[in-house]
Amino acid sequence: MTNRTTRASTFAAIAAVGALSATLAACSSGTTATTEPAAPAATETAAPATSVAAPAAVTISIITKDSTNPFFVAMQEGAKAAAVSAGVDLTVGSGKAEDDDAGQIALIENAIAQGQAGILITPISVNVNEAINMARDAGLYVIALDTPTDPPDVVDITFATDNCLAGEAIGQWTAGKLNGEKAIIARLVNFKDRMVPVDYCRDNGFLKGLGVDIVDPTITGDEPSSGKYTTGPGGDYEIACLEAMGADEEGGRKGMETCLSKNPDINVVYAINEQVAFGADAALKAAGKTVGKGVFVVSAAGGLAAAEAVKAGNIQATSQPDPMRMGSLGVEAIKAFADGEAPPEKTSANGEFFDTGVTLCTEDPQDTVTSAYQENAQYCIDNARG
Repeated sequence: MTNRTTRASTFAAIAAVGALSATLAACSSGTTATTEPAAPAATETAAPATSVAAPAAVTISIITKDSTNPFFVAMQEGAKAAAVSAGVDLTVGSGKAEDDDAGQIALIENAIAQGQAGILITPISVNVNEAINMARDAGLYVIALDTPTDPPDVVDITFATDNCLAGEAIGQWTAGKLNGEKAIIARLVNFKDRMVPVDYCRDNGFLKGLGVDIVDPTITGDEPSSGKYTTGPGGDYEIACLEAMGADEEGGRKGMETCLSKNPDINVVYAINEQVAFGADAALKAAGKTVGKGVFVVSAAGGLAAAEAVKAGNIQATSQPDPMRMGSLGVEAIKAFADGEAPPEKTSANGEFFDTGVTLCTEDPQDTVTSAYQENAQYCIDNARG
């Protein structure tokens, strides 16, 4: 594989090739792509018969899992703003849904064909690893955003919230709120047919924060279905269901309906993200449940809509990452590296990624929370709006 030093020295040539195409179209019907163009290149007149073009703009792709989830929309917006500020040509693309591996692979191949300087990607699964390896071999600098690759060194570096700590924070909050009461838990995750780091890290983080023994932190669903949780006063727990219906609102609603059919006494709902939490909230209310009193809904990814839902009482606690910051910092890092500056360094506690931070958003802070700062919903709303 091409090393970083070699790639840094070849970025000028790569950028020149990439500038030949200002607009990329996705290779499959499952992808979308738009380009944010830089200002037209200026020219200098060295002599009456000679003109010299200014250096070509650095070209970068951001490839998210989809372009409908507010989290990924915010990430794209952060990247766009940074690209305008830095004079970068940015291609914005995604799969048609969070299981569209082929769509992401097509966009990676486009970036390689255009000779771009780098790629920002929220990888859907290990199925995109080979395409990422091809990109790096071709000289592109690749940064994973939010979702680490498996294994982590498939990319040059990951810019992310510590999803394990994000999960721990809502688990710790839940234990404090229960205050010794039995936890009857519904877990609404993204996948059960594949192990995706962001999925198992948030889910197992939630259980760890609650004080449930984790068998394997990289596996979803291998813990005992009942036992004791130990955070705070501690108490009994029972996992009523583990449903994987996708990461959208409809999946959350269907998953929650299935869980209630298995056990109508559920009092804790863990949701992989806010869209799933919204669907769960709707299903609970349709079943006559009082969200915020008889049952608590917590989520591990809280964008603007989630923070607003906390304020409205539809979600009781959410861990808020900063997707706009991920996108903007990613663009800035590739631009700097393309200009010959040093690559970004890993800043997380475990030394595995660049930590972009997490905040627990709740109107009801708990002393049991130690893995994140707690802020009220309005603070989180203002933060999400930038």
